[in-house]
Amino acid sequence: MASFKIEGGYKLNGTITPQGAKNEVLQILCAVLLTPEKVTVQNVPDIIDVNKLIFILGELGVNIEKHNTNSYTFQANDLNLEYLESEKFKKDGSSLRGSIMLVGPLLARFGRGYIPRPGGDKIGRRRLDTHFEGFIKLGATFRYNKEERFYGVEAEELLGTEMLLDEASVTGTANILMASVLAKGITRIYNAACEPYIQQLCKMLNSMGANITGVGSNLLIINGVDSLRGCTHRVLPDMIEIGSWIGVAVMTKSELTIKNVSWENLGQIPSVFRKLGIQFEKRDDDIYIPEQDSYEIQSYIDGSVLTVADAPWPGFTPDLLSILLVIATQAKGTVLIHQKMFESRLFFVDKLIDMGAKVILCDPHRATVIGHNFESSLKATTMTSPDIRAGISLLIAALSAKGTSIIHNIEQIDRGYENIEARLKSIGAKIERI
Repeated sequence: MASFKIEGGYKLNGTITPQGAKNEVLQILCAVLLTPEKVTVQNVPDIIDVNKLIFILGELGVNIEKHNTNSYTFQANDLNLEYLESEKFKKDGSSLRGSIMLVGPLLARFGRGYIPRPGGDKIGRRRLDTHFEGFIKLGATFRYNKEERFYGVEAEELLGTEMLLDEASVTGTANILMASVLAKGITRIYNAACEPYIQQLCKMLNSMGANITGVGSNLLIINGVDSLRGCTHRVLPDMIEIGSWIGVAVMTKSELTIKNVSWENLGQIPSVFRKLGIQFEKRDDDIYIPEQDSYEIQSYIDGSVLTVADAPWPGFTPDLLSILLVIATQAKGTVLIHQKMFESRLFFVDKLIDMGAKVILCDPHRATVIGHNFESSLKATTMTSPDIRAGISLLIAALSAKGTSIIHNIEQIDRGYENIEARLKSIGAKIERI
């Protein structure tokens, strides 16, 4: 198990280019199974979760050509479907939450899809009902082996239908969407997720010959087609990583430029950061963050304490609440962070409290942060990363804390952030992998 050793309290300076979006590319890589033709994917982040999925595709028989660190061509023209029921797949698939999105394309093209109970972050209950209820409505038969925790869906033919998703699940929408594109007839998905990553998947599928309308709305209409062709697709920059770099800059009082951020796909992220008093500028498609010695949290018009809560798109993404919480520890003022979606995601705040942060964990979903306004710096400490987003948040806290901090279990950070220590070193951070 690797760890990071961080010497905190130093200002940073420089330019960072964000990696490709993890949450988009996991969908895109599963979609290559929908066609026997070649699919080229660019701006693929070199991170553990993505590399695990690429490995699974290879074991399934997909021909993979790696052009460089971030560009691949996939061709799923001769698959080994027996792998899906093997003990090896049960082990490989259970280590990755995103493996659930293999089921939709396999069901659409081959009439069967199987998956062990997926792994991923330990951030609370993350049910799969939305995915399988959608497949059943399209005509699939569902089975579940409780002893082996193994799911399966099978269908001789999928038929278009209308469905109302019980939640606007991003992965659920992606999975059902990929199953629907080769179904007979018209499928209408109400309460569909409409994140930029779902929009990107729709654009890719349409470029492959699918017929999807309503892209960007919560009603997707899919007119099924007989087959799909190959394409070339470029993944968006990762909005969560962009928010993470903003956090790095403000907590270390540093000047930083984040390149090519795709401003039109950032949604409420800029405005929410500005509510915490953070200054930054839009320069073409870049974000420029100046040095700032303090930032003051806004109050509501009536003077009451600001609440920042997550919500499905176009609401604020839950993946950035941990980072906002850390930023708030050195702001001037008070904010209530309300994490609605996952009941275990705020438990990392005990590490921040150990570092001297003023945080009241009200319950598993809410934390009140009273900012220090940099009058009292966080203290260096030793801690363990519980999940990807908490891990990067603790890393940001360690960069601002004077002294030497150790973060264990950094494989969690590597799951979502490409070559993070080298990129931090490039802007002056004192960080070492041990």
